[in-house]
Amino acid sequence: MTASPDRVAEAEQTVSLDDNRTASMVFGHYDQNLARIERRLNVSLNANGNHVVIKGATEAVGHAQRVLQILFERARAGQPATLGDVDGAMEECALQGSLFPGETPGSRSNFEQIATRKKGVRARTSAQDFYIRELRQRELVFAAGPAGTGKTWLAVGHAVSLLEQGAVERLILSRPAVEAGERLGFLPGDMREKVDPYLRPIYDALQDFMDPRMVERGMQTGMIEVAPLAFMRGRTLSNACVLLDEAQNATTMQMKMFLTRLGEGSRMIVTGDPSQTDLPVGQKSGLSEAITLLSGLEGIGHVTFTEADVVRHDLVRRIVAAYEGADRQAKTPNRGSKDWSL
Repeated sequence: MTASPDRVAEAEQTVSLDDNRTASMVFGHYDQNLARIERRLNVSLNANGNHVVIKGATEAVGHAQRVLQILFERARAGQPATLGDVDGAMEECALQGSLFPGETPGSRSNFEQIATRKKGVRARTSAQDFYIRELRQRELVFAAGPAGTGKTWLAVGHAVSLLEQGAVERLILSRPAVEAGERLGFLPGDMREKVDPYLRPIYDALQDFMDPRMVERGMQTGMIEVAPLAFMRGRTLSNACVLLDEAQNATTMQMKMFLTRLGEGSRMIVTGDPSQTDLPVGQKSGLSEAITLLSGLEGIGHVTFTEADVVRHDLVRRIVAAYEGADRQAKTPNRGSKDWSL
């Protein structure tokens, strides 16, 4: 990949890719990736074959060039770029530019990756990068933040990678069986069929990182266990990677019970969104309390995601930001009003 400054205008550069096939992978379907870069960085990108002319403010043009370089390196490895990858590349080179000015994206290691036999994934934001580092270094990690930030998905990917590396002997994936504001009544079927609706997101994440046949075989042999939180009491979970998802719906006693299941040679990951608690009114979430009580203890990591880390869909990011903005406004006292009561 080469980049040569245009002598006519200071804030203009031409980026050339190796061939049209690679360029197509970088540009995206109907050049949607270029359109995303234009909107986010406020630059103009004009593609002609395997060449892109970037115009805009000097700093923004340099930023856009670094983003294209990151996407180009991935395209050469056969990885087409999605819109989420574009957002991640922008975050990645922005972080590198602020910490290591003057260095190109290839001069330092990129964001952390999780590799399984089925697929490899790379962190898309600095928070995800920190999350993966904490998962590798800590025995217990809390991850709290809004929906769409990759808390559960990356945790499952890390758990699968540990299993495939032989670092643990089994996976235990759990969620509280709490309805999201609805009463479903008694569900038909055996125990597995009853709890499947609550645990379906974990099954989906597992199949993203493992072949479905391997998932089914692992569940039959006990190497992979997916169970409601209530089934954890009385157990000692050794040589396992244990994930508790939707932990904001765990009570204080349930959280204490779960955390004390940690056995020798095990890793534990607790994820949740404190803003989406489905517990009865007045009941305290065990997730928020555990984060407060255990903050700073050796061997425990804590990662906080914000709406800026949402990678699910750009519209989800704006929805989360709108709700959080309304929540902050509701908590801010009206300084213009006075209390005249005696």
